Amino acid sequence: MVIDSSIVSEIELHGAEVESEIIKIRRTIHENPELAYHEIETASIVEEKLKTLGFEVRTKVGGTGVVGVLRGKHPGKTVALRADMDALPIAENTDEPFKSKKPGVMHACGHDTHVAMLLGAAMILAKMKEKLHGTVKLIFQPAEEDGGRGGAKPMIEDGALENPKPDYFFGIHISSDYPSGVLGVHGGPFMARPDAFKILIKGRGGHGSQPWKSVDPIFVGSQVVNSVYAMRSRLFDQRQPLTISFCMFHSGTKDNIIPDEASLEGTIRTLDEQFRNIVIEKFSETVSNMAKSYGADVTIKFTDDPYPVTVNNAKVAETLARNLALISGVKIIDPEPRMGAEDVSRFLQKVPGCFYYLGTYNEKKGCTAPNHSSRFKVDESVLKTGSIAHAISVFSFTQEH
Repeated sequence: MVIDSSIVSEIELHGAEVESEIIKIRRTIHENPELAYHEIETASIVEEKLKTLGFEVRTKVGGTGVVGVLRGKHPGKTVALRADMDALPIAENTDEPFKSKKPGVMHACGHDTHVAMLLGAAMILAKMKEKLHGTVKLIFQPAEEDGGRGGAKPMIEDGALENPKPDYFFGIHISSDYPSGVLGVHGGPFMARPDAFKILIKGRGGHGSQPWKSVDPIFVGSQVVNSVYAMRSRLFDQRQPLTISFCMFHSGTKDNIIPDEASLEGTIRTLDEQFRNIVIEKFSETVSNMAKSYGADVTIKFTDDPYPVTVNNAKVAETLARNLALISGVKIIDPEPRMGAEDVSRFLQKVPGCFYYLGTYNEKKGCTAPNHSSRFKVDESVLKTGSIAHAISVFSFTQEH
């Protein structure tokens, strides 16, 4: 349904009222970043704020996760909103007065803003409780950056989606790929499944002057890399999104010693589960056959249970985009799917919903570095927009329709 313009106006009014507090919360969290599974201080900030706003609060969900529930005055659906809380092992290289106080740890992906925007939405919704239909469930998740087990799965296993079970699920991610104020909403597969791999090539070492007496694992590894990269153009449908990257290659101890072993690690990204299975099979065959052809042994291991493909419900995304377009000064786009990965996908496997992007690229403010960069900066003027967008998604989907 399209929500009433008066509701949008009230949401925007309250968003403006709490903007300074949203920014303050964001800066506090930015100064005190915490790595995956260690978001203790951040969770404490969330817990305290939600309790002051009248939310029912459950802590230590799936580790350091926090769940807040606000019940509206009128009957209706349950909408869940999610923010991730963890930082990255990166030394901050910005001139921000509130830069990280923890050496080697930084909020370089905007999770500090995600927490602040969701708390901003909590402030707005608490002010509008008398007009709220249904129930709002706020999920503050740890360990999105872990890349393995992650934080969504432990929270789900610990009952984050129960009592009450959401009817719809939404999340926002800040992104320097889009200009400030742009909201990128896409229906269908949106983010990739990340299959991490480890390859161990066992050859036979020897003297660097006599390679013919050895089975050189560095040479074999080089051929493996070239053969795998060639797969993309000759073995797979070019219309299917696929990224394969080798990101680590380790071997050797000295300039004149051919080593016994070489190890390679990397990632395979796909947007379709069936196609992913084909890629994994062909990848394994290619690596094994190439190693065997040069007399080397090889073992291949893939990460157990990686994040699935992030799939947005097409109808939900369409309705959401239509209502978000009512926000003053925003532009709605339908972006191409991305090969990055997100464990919000585990929530969206359980509940229909939409995960979307909020742009923060602003050359005048120096906000141009990509996510995961030590120079990553956020245009804080968009934080209010994110909180308003969260609140609008609630009013769009809690009423029975």
